[in-house]
Amino acid sequence: MLEEVERWLSTRSWSVADRPLHRIMAAKRATGQSVSVVLPALNEEETVGDIVAAIRRDLVERTPLVDEIVVVDSGSADRTSEVAAAAGARVVHRDAVLPRVPAVPGKGEVLWRSLLVTHGDIICFIDADLREFSSDFVSGIVGPLLTDPGVDLVKAMYDRPLTTSGGLPAGQGGRVTELMARPLLNMHWPQLAGFVQPLGGEYAARRSLLERLPFPVGYGVELGMLVDALHLVGLDALAQVDVGVRIHRHQDGQALGRMAAAIYRTAQLRLARGHLVRPALTQFERGEDGFEPRTYSVDTEERPPMVEIEEYAERRAA
Repeated sequence: MLEEVERWLSTRSWSVADRPLHRIMAAKRATGQSVSVVLPALNEEETVGDIVAAIRRDLVERTPLVDEIVVVDSGSADRTSEVAAAAGARVVHRDAVLPRVPAVPGKGEVLWRSLLVTHGDIICFIDADLREFSSDFVSGIVGPLLTDPGVDLVKAMYDRPLTTSGGLPAGQGGRVTELMARPLLNMHWPQLAGFVQPLGGEYAARRSLLERLPFPVGYGVELGMLVDALHLVGLDALAQVDVGVRIHRHQDGQALGRMAAAIYRTAQLRLARGHLVRPALTQFERGEDGFEPRTYSVDTEERPPMVEIEEYAERRAA
């Protein structure tokens, strides 16, 4: 590990307990900054309501840390929107945001569009499939941004157990992180080797940073954002906070393979833009006549920095 990263680990890695809520609130009042929480959601009716309710109860009603909770529904076929609204979120449908630009499937697409429908100076992203959710996830990663003007982006770090169908611990979760993202970062961006959960979906950042970043539309958004933020603001402007344990729905091995391919493609584009073939990933499933190939595109379309979008500039000016 680089000496710079060892120093960073001692100065930019914290625990949620390091910043009590009363200290965070004092900083919020002193700076006048507002906080938006965004949940990108697709068919998450089982979990999204509990997450929204916890944030609203703890960080809106009891302590006014969060100014708005926005769920961006990316085309759910279940009751995600209704459940989120009933729990107290403002629900926005992906296709209603910037309709002149046709939406494409992907988490990064939703996060990018959320910049147009939120107002906070600080934006906190929380995945909508978390179980046993604690509002510490929000206060923990927002806290450094309110108390330290030198910090621009904060990732959550946590234990990520992989559970069996019986609910018993079966080993370490974060398989794509350990098998794909961590090796990539250590080899090509060793300054980022200190991040415990580089692909985690829980992170907060200043709007002034997010609006200048390109957004890969799919699974590569977290890695791409981390790499681009490093180049834009430097390692010392990045941080991480230990918030405990993250429990969520796990995907099957083939879905993880497609995720890993998209993440690798995102890294490729940052290593050698404009000199690559358009890639695909072929996987195999057993059918009636033996193993049948299934081929998926893993090219990673990217949205430009939001400051380049005319409607966003007009909204900011207004």
